[in-house]
Amino acid sequence: MRAAGNMAGDLALLAAVSLLSALQQSRFARLVGKSRMKHKVMPPAVTGAPEFERIFRAQQNSAEFYPIFLTVLWIAGWFFNQELASLLGLLYLFARHKYFHGYAQSASGRLMGFYLSLIALACLTVLGAAGIVNSLMNEYLDVNIGKRFHKLF
Repeated sequence: MRAAGNMAGDLALLAAVSLLSALQQSRFARLVGKSRMKHKVMPPAVTGAPEFERIFRAQQNSAEFYPIFLTVLWIAGWFFNQELASLLGLLYLFARHKYFHGYAQSASGRLMGFYLSLIALACLTVLGAAGIVNSLMNEYLDVNIGKRFHKLF
């Protein structure tokens, strides 16, 4: 088990990316609110001007993917590699930025950011799964694929 002092340091990059992602989600929500006021779409209405609807959908889609992102970010960082997971997390945040602002301009403008975010999520998922498999094999079969892989190089 890790000492509490070391654990905080071991998780600092993942925590920083998580905090940035929370700030990004807050910004997206704030932009929806500004768009509501601009286009006079009062809650609970979610339909109105096409510009509002695109911003609203961009924020909703980002919120729908958010738990998936946080889950795979932390699993990949904890079980595989914190630095690589954090880098992929930053790529995901960049992709979500491109997605949100592209969608605000046009429905087709969201595609590049959307596909890039899916690639980042897929990579985080694969790394997390590989880390979990390695951890289970090490724990129950006394086989560490990670160490064997490093010896090859």
